Amino acid sequence: MEIEKEIEAIKGRNIRVEADKGWETSWTRRLFIAVATYLIAVLWLMLIRESSVWLKAVVPVGGYVLSTLSLSFVKKWWVAKFWKSA
Repeated sequence: MEIEKEIEAIKGRNIRVEADKGWETSWTRRLFIAVATYLIAVLWLMLIRESSVWLKAVVPVGGYVLSTLSLSFVKKWWVAKFWKSA
């Protein structure tokens, strides 16, 4: 009975880990962070009385989106080159 409980606990953990992985790479997460970054940048630019706040706030969001698109190949390279599995 104890082994069955442990197996079920491991299966539950695996489901949570898979969900976390899915969330980390999801476009929903990326879009939410991009929108939040944009709104924070707009508020900051308004606070410091900058001109063209709606346009200038796109810059950090663009950088964020580009970084999410380009890092996947860097991660694959890093894992293949440097990750030592036990």
